[in-house]
Amino acid sequence: MLDRFMNWVKETSNSLSSEVKKFKSKAFLEAAVAGCAIVAASDGVISPEEKRKMIGFISQNDALRVFDSSEAVKLFQKYADAYDFDAEVGKAQALKAVAQMKKKSDEARLLVRVCCAIGAADGNFDAKEKEAVRDICRELGQNPADFNLE
Repeated sequence: MLDRFMNWVKETSNSLSSEVKKFKSKAFLEAAVAGCAIVAASDGVISPEEKRKMIGFISQNDALRVFDSSEAVKLFQKYADAYDFDAEVGKAQALKAVAQMKKKSDEARLLVRVCCAIGAADGNFDAKEKEAVRDICRELGQNPADFNLE
């Protein structure tokens, strides 16, 4: 099951960049970065090490590279700071940004795929990270099973 999921993530990650280019907008960037924050905070806190790693991921990820990396980093810091202030407030703010894609089915599905790629970036898409992406799916009205998150 894990092998099947990791193969799916690898296959979908390869096509993310070209798909993200289709939906390049400030709203999609904000939703994607907010999704990054939700996944990063899935263990309850975004440590300084996770912040550095996530900022590096955002700056280097092929799919997110279509955006201005300094803008993406600023947005991530905004959501990370909200989590630092209060985890529930941070998550609520991040989910609000994610929800911008709810009525845009193609963007919503792509956003979930980006979040899966973020969770799997270190080779270990753990249960808490998967639950965070399931929360994102629920916010977007997407079925987690469609993304092998059952």
